[in-house]
Amino acid sequence: MKNALNLPRWLRRRHDRRILMAMDDRMLADVGISRSQIDLYLSGARGR
Repeated sequence: MKNALNLPRWLRRRHDRRILMAMDDRMLADVGISRSQIDLYLSGARGR
């Protein structure tokens, strides 16, 4: 049951990651992250 509850969160994170990975480096710089930080940004670890 726990996995079923995490599915929407996982899908949203996957969708967000695809959007960020599709951006070029200049667009990512405008947002304030680098390509190597995308996974940290999505996991929330960047703000810690």
